[in-house]
Amino acid sequence: MHRYLTLTLIASSLTVFAEPPAAAHPIPAEQIAKVATASATEATNPVPTPAPTAPAPPPQDASETERLNEETALIAARASRATAELQAEVAQLKVEKDHLTEKLALEELQRKVVDLKARREFEVEEEKLNREATLAKLEAEKLGNEYKTKQVEWLMETSRLEAEIKTLETTAQRENYADATPSQLEDPVLEDGTLVISDRRISLNGLIVGSTADHVSSRLDYYNNKDPKLPIFIVIDESPGGSVMSGYRILKAMEGSRAPIYVVVKSFAASMAAAITTLAERSYAYPNAIILHHQMSSRLTFANLNVTEQKELYEESQKWWTRLAGPVAAKMGVSTEEFIKQMYANSSSGDWSEFADEAQRLKWVDHIVTSIHETALLKDPDAQKTPSAPPAVRTGSAMTEELDENGRPVMYLPRTNPRDYYFLYNPDNYYRVR
Repeated sequence: MHRYLTLTLIASSLTVFAEPPAAAHPIPAEQIAKVATASATEATNPVPTPAPTAPAPPPQDASETERLNEETALIAARASRATAELQAEVAQLKVEKDHLTEKLALEELQRKVVDLKARREFEVEEEKLNREATLAKLEAEKLGNEYKTKQVEWLMETSRLEAEIKTLETTAQRENYADATPSQLEDPVLEDGTLVISDRRISLNGLIVGSTADHVSSRLDYYNNKDPKLPIFIVIDESPGGSVMSGYRILKAMEGSRAPIYVVVKSFAASMAAAITTLAERSYAYPNAIILHHQMSSRLTFANLNVTEQKELYEESQKWWTRLAGPVAAKMGVSTEEFIKQMYANSSSGDWSEFADEAQRLKWVDHIVTSIHETALLKDPDAQKTPSAPPAVRTGSAMTEELDENGRPVMYLPRTNPRDYYFLYNPDNYYRVR
């Protein structure tokens, strides 16, 4: 700052002396040039300040102007020297400024180079990662396509194997069926005495209860609606009888059928089942099948009743007996009383049983056959998973065998209608009521 102030003062002095007074003598140009050159030289190569000397003696009047000119020249020289110093310092500052500018520019350039290098490295890394990501994506798509291809191959192979299994299963299932169709004959007995049973067949096995009557009567209605001319077969393998009301429902359904109803006994028909056999429009049986008739028993129904109730129940059971035994006795050509006498004449218990060939003579069964052709059985019975008849028909309302207090096997009968009675063959008290 002092330098700039000095420069300002010198500049002011130079301004003052730039135009010398008119009275002064002009300084020769050679002297001014010499002083300027000396000042510049002194500014460029400063010389040590000379030691102070003793003041000169005051000049004479004649040389005052010369002295003033010399002082002016000296001042001008000094001003030029100061100016030269300032110019040199300004030049130095400019050099330093240019150096700093160049240095900053260099640093900026270096920074830009570093940034550019980093950016380039980033771009290279980014491009590399993009390539790797693209490659990974393509690899994943390739693996996915390969997996899909494998999956399709697996599905096709699985489908092929499943188709083969299905074919084998279907073939095996087909082997379970006979290459035949059920025979439906209006006259089912062939010349050789073979009875031909069609698919219009109803099983009647086990205890006769309400569900048995539902099973038989509904199928009688269906076969009648399908064809009222072709015969319907009720096939009894083995039945001890059962509910008189349920048996009576079956008898009335048989009577109301437009299609002929043929009852077939293969093994055993007792009590209510025997009444159904005897009262059928037409009946068939194997020679060694057994048919058993007897009076209605009070062993089951009179339990836990007083004498008056037992009398009333007896009278009502007699009415049922008359309604069931009367038609059987009439078909035999005897009275009901004679029928009862013959029962006890043939068995002390009154359980009158005969083989079918003897029962034919008594008119309990119409025809004896030595051979039965079941044309409706077109599926292998061993391949059949469910019984052909519902459990209620086979076992009587799905009853199960139990043990009584003495460890003997028993089967408890289902509860009947209060006005109903069991009409069944039960010599060993296997069937009981609770």
